[in-house]
Amino acid sequence: MITALFAAGLALAPLPVTYNALPAVAMTISQPGAAPPGANDWACQSDKRPVVLLHGTHANMAINWNTLSPLLKNNGYCVFALNYGNLRADQVGGTGPIEDSGAELSQFVDRVRAAKGKSEVDLVGHSQGGLLAQYYVKFLGGAQKVHDVVGLAPTSHGSDAAGQNRWIWSLLQIFPALEGLISATDPAVLQQLRGSAFMDQMNATPDVVAGVRYTTIATRYDGTVTPYQSQFLEGGRNIVLQDLCGNDFADHLALAFDHVALREVLNALDPPNAGAPDCSTPVWPLLGG
Repeated sequence: MITALFAAGLALAPLPVTYNALPAVAMTISQPGAAPPGANDWACQSDKRPVVLLHGTHANMAINWNTLSPLLKNNGYCVFALNYGNLRADQVGGTGPIEDSGAELSQFVDRVRAAKGKSEVDLVGHSQGGLLAQYYVKFLGGAQKVHDVVGLAPTSHGSDAAGQNRWIWSLLQIFPALEGLISATDPAVLQQLRGSAFMDQMNATPDVVAGVRYTTIATRYDGTVTPYQSQFLEGGRNIVLQDLCGNDFADHLALAFDHVALREVLNALDPPNAGAPDCSTPVWPLLGG
């Protein structure tokens, strides 16, 4: 009996949550391809909707969600994540065509819904992961299976590559072999540039789908998805972190380890229990905090 109670106590102990990118880097190096802490526990039970986490381009689920996954688990969610988009060396994902990644996501969502007996899930995506969630809801029937789409710096309307978008497309026209090489090895990168056929398809339809709740969390210091306002969705809730905490200096990568941003993720998933972010400590580029 004592042993059973002790084991139950261990099971209920909260998982460590570290708002720093370095432990995530260490984990993905030591455990290539692994799920982040708290994720993919298929025996998990919760009254809340399951949350599916979608990493960004050239990332994987471990490095992207080493902080948010245990945070969600500690808050009573069943958390799931996947490596999508032609994962290479168990490290570099999100490179394949977004249409193919959408098919992967569709299958994974159905697996989660069936396993947990839930009609809907919530999707949280960083960068391309946020765009992938939007694509799935718009074009692959996800609107009937998703309650919330939460994007951390999503490439919603494509990036202008810090103002160099026109020059990039011009260069690719001059050197078609270069475009062919990128299209063959890293197509998702080109698809996320403003002016791509994929972004034209996304932008030709309304930003949001009726019945789905959208939240976008952005930082003014984003140098990857530019301008940062292009991440916003008309008809959704759009949050700029610096409007909440002036000492939040997170860049694009640091959002996944930013205690202010991740507080807003919790708020988006559970508005009745929303709490104000703690602005007493700063958030730094690359590392978070």
